[in-house]
Amino acid sequence: MPIPEIDELKKRRKNLELTQKELAVLCAISQSIIAKIESKKVNPSYSIVKKIIDTLDSLERKNELMAKQIMNNKIISVNKNTKVSKAIKLMKFNGYSQLPVFDGTQSVGSISDKTITDLIVSGKSISEINSLKVKNVMDDAFPTISEATSISIVSAILRDNHAVLVTKKHNTVGIITKSDLLKISK
Repeated sequence: MPIPEIDELKKRRKNLELTQKELAVLCAISQSIIAKIESKKVNPSYSIVKKIIDTLDSLERKNELMAKQIMNNKIISVNKNTKVSKAIKLMKFNGYSQLPVFDGTQSVGSISDKTITDLIVSGKSISEINSLKVKNVMDDAFPTISEATSISIVSAILRDNHAVLVTKKHNTVGIITKSDLLKISK
């Protein structure tokens, strides 16, 4: 990983609303060193830059939201043996475009309105689709993460997935979809 530009360190400090003195105390270096680094009057040693970067990284992680803070505790799901007609009704009633599929407490797949519409487009009749069991048409299971997963990681996972399931001690305790990311906008 390349060493960031000095301007980047100053920008990160300001984003954290830290004064030079506060950052200096946290890094156990003098405030005058921070001032000289930011004004480019000194070429800092690697160890000083590393202290500053490590401190800023730690503070940024501390301020970042975690999955637990934006997840939905109420998980609307279906069992793998549920008929597709019931899954469709649940999605319509709750306004969801996808649902996790469980076998007992184990996440085994997912079902989405896209999967169902793809079946219709492929020529299957609605009555035939409705009579199928979810396990016969389900997609892969949603990825699982812990409650302490940072929102930046959740966002990255959601680029390629409809949702993520949140777990605590191997139990599913929540779900996060792309629309839940709107909770973090200020």
